[in-house]
This record gives sequence, C-alpha cells and structure tokens, in this order.
Amino acid sequence: MFLSASSTLSRKRGQIVAIDIGTRTSKAVWLQKKDAGFELTHYAVQDAPISEKSPSVELLAEHLKQLTQTGGGRTKHVSVAIGVNDAMLRTAELPQMSTSEMRQVLKYNSKAYFQQDFPDYSFDCHLLASSPDKSQAEAAKLPVKLRTLVAGIKRPLLEGIQSAVKSCGLIPDLVTLNPIGAVNAFELAQPQEFAQGPVALVDIGFKTSTITLILNGELSLSRVVSIGGDRLTTGLSESMNISYPEAEGIKIGMPDEVQSAILPLLMPLGRELRASIDFFEHQQDRAVTQVYISGGTARSAFIVEALQSEMMVPCQIWNPLAPIQIGITDVQALEALQLTVPLLGAAVGAAIAGLS
Repeated sequence: MFLSASSTLSRKRGQIVAIDIGTRTSKAVWLQKKDAGFELTHYAVQDAPISEKSPSVELLAEHLKQLTQTGGGRTKHVSVAIGVNDAMLRTAELPQMSTSEMRQVLKYNSKAYFQQDFPDYSFDCHLLASSPDKSQAEAAKLPVKLRTLVAGIKRPLLEGIQSAVKSCGLIPDLVTLNPIGAVNAFELAQPQEFAQGPVALVDIGFKTSTITLILNGELSLSRVVSIGGDRLTTGLSESMNISYPEAEGIKIGMPDEVQSAILPLLMPLGRELRASIDFFEHQQDRAVTQVYISGGTARSAFIVEALQSEMMVPCQIWNPLAPIQIGITDVQALEALQLTVPLLGAAVGAAIAGLS
C-alpha cells in the first residue's frame, strides 16, 4: 500500500482526500480530477495529537474525524502520508521476482539487503527504471539484480492507521511515506527538473528534516536529519529570553534583530544537509544543481537564504499546487492557503497517487 495503490483503486477514483499526519500539524487536501489535470476543492490544517508515543487508534481516529469533517463528505476514499520516524525508505538490489515475492523475501530476511533487521514491518517495492539491463546480465551469466525502491512501515502502525480511518466511516485506499508523496507532487509541479536533475527536496519538519535526492526522474536517496523547526524555535526562545509562541511568531517574520540569533541555529542543519548532498554527489559523480525547500519554516526567505549559503547550492521554495486548479472561492480560505502551500507537498502527492 505504500508505493502503488491498493486493489481498491483499480476503479480509478474521481476524487479523494489525502491526509499528511504530522508530528505537530496534520494537513488534508481534497483533490478531484478536472479535465486533463486536478482541482483542489478543499483543504484543512489541524494541530496533531500530543503523544509521547504513537497515538492510540482511538486518539488518531478522533483526530482524523475532526480533520476531515470540514470537507463536507465530498468523498470517503482516503490516502494517508506518514513521516519516516516509524518507517524506512531505501534502495536495494533484489533478485528478479514479482513484487509480492520481494515483499516476502524482505519480510523474512531484510538484514541480507539492509544490514539490519526490520522485524514486524510491512514492505512495498517499486522497480526503478535504472535497473541493470536483463539481457546483459544473462549474457554475462550473472544473476539478474533489480534496483528497487523499498518502503517499510511498522505493521502495528499500519494496522492502526487503517483501523482509525475505517472507524471514521472512511475507506483507506493508500498509505505512503512523506518523501514519496513529496516526489509525486514535485514531478507534477516541476516536470523538467524532475526528469533531469539531480535536485534535492528538503522538507523542514517539526522535529526532523528530510532531504530527498532525485536523479533522472527517480528517487535516488532519502535521509532524515534530527533537526527541525522546533529546535530553531526553542533556540530562539532561549537566546532571546522570550516565550516559545513569541519565538515561533518572529521566526517566520524574521526582524533584523532575530537574524543574528538564528544563524548559529541554522548552521548544524545546513551542515547535515550538505553532508547528504556530498554523499550523493560522490556516489553518483553528479553535482546537485538546485535545492527545493518546503515546510512551515520554509516560509521565511531569510532561512532559505541562510541554508543556501550553508549548502552552497541555489535554494528556493516550491509550490506543489502550481499545476493544480484551485476550486476554492472563499476569500479568507484563499488568503490562508498562500501561507499553507509550503506544508502541502506530501498530502498533494498522496492525493495524486490515489487518483492516478
């Protein structure tokens, strides 16, 4: 259910709601097919449940119910995107076999391909176009190895999400990971950059940030950095002796006196992101030419510029709604949408997957 639609999607949905379950906020978008593209008919953002561990099924169900009830029952079919804290996303070379067989091999012997066990995980696999040529391998009498994108999620979490969605009277069509959702949305929004690359997508989340490298139209590498917007806000609060809410407010507005305080906080994040880019460039012998940034913290032009200086690669915010028609007429909702756009990449991509 991660990388491709479940069997319930074989009927080709005309509309769907996609939910990005976040650590601090969850985002929902309602998309429907329109002409040759898609139309956004509604969206919602809501504070996520506060929990030391993964929220219970009951707490998650109530959260999803509150988040989706503003949609007015437009559709019951749901795509869900989750973060990577309780999941994994890797590339691996697997023997030539069907996708269902790949799942079984990874279920019982994940350590052989990832150098670590992933017990009680559910896996899904997607064959990458850059897999070695089968005929060449056979001519050289070598076993055929298929370059495969593998996503995994802890089984209890997956089952909990499915149960929570169903308890709201909704139908879980697809569960995917945030980086995959973001890549889906980026492909639609920036098709030329996606096809050529290499480019990096950086999502600055609440507790962590994710960097995903795309090369020749494929997700090539994804890494999680344990620095997010929360650390920046907490650091501002402590260095300026102000409350957390005050620090959160000025972090985005960024008056001049705040810039000197936040620069030292951004340097560790920039270094970690640069290290991932260095690893990719060394591995692929290709230079990353552009970084596209998303997340609530990305709404600050100063932060984007500071990260650009640290990573030494041009950086810009990207808009996952750029190619999508906006079917929202409420003026206040439209104004709020402009501030919300950097948060919607994973949800938009999950919706696109559910409708494709």
